[in-house]
Amino acid sequence: MTTPSFTYEPVGLSQRGESPDGFRTVSRRARVGTGHAAYVRLADGILCWDLHRGAGLSVPADQGRATAGRGVVPGFGVGRLRLPAPCRVVWVEEPTDDGGAQRAGFGYGTLPGHPERGEEAFIAVLDPDGAVYFEVFAFSRHANWFFTLGAPVARFCQELVTRRYLAAARRLAS
Repeated sequence: MTTPSFTYEPVGLSQRGESPDGFRTVSRRARVGTGHAAYVRLADGILCWDLHRGAGLSVPADQGRATAGRGVVPGFGVGRLRLPAPCRVVWVEEPTDDGGAQRAGFGYGTLPGHPERGEEAFIAVLDPDGAVYFEVFAFSRHANWFFTLGAPVARFCQELVTRRYLAAARRLAS
């Protein structure tokens, strides 16, 4: 069985907060807590898919921790109206115990069947002063003409999910 290819190029730019030309970019950063313990809770919540579940997306219970190359199919919506969004994890940064400033999280890219083409990153940041931030960075464009016609709805849904990610990050860090 062959592994499906990503639906965009180049792959991996979200780790550096960069996006290719022609893609819509979303970048948010919010302070969600203070201290190493809050950072670790947030980082683990991101890497174990609790951030996604907390934002209302479905992620299979047996998904396991995010690892580079792992496929996942989060779903947005309810019941028969749930839209599958196949992705593959592109990169992962694990938290460390060195006590200094650090970041942890992952980025995933879209696969065939996803309504968008692009990449999204979810990052926990511990600043030197102990402040904990959640960052979400994404670049995307519509996968086909059908989703292009629904662009206003797609943008609304992306904004809604981003706000839900921020709320879930606050809960995870508290």
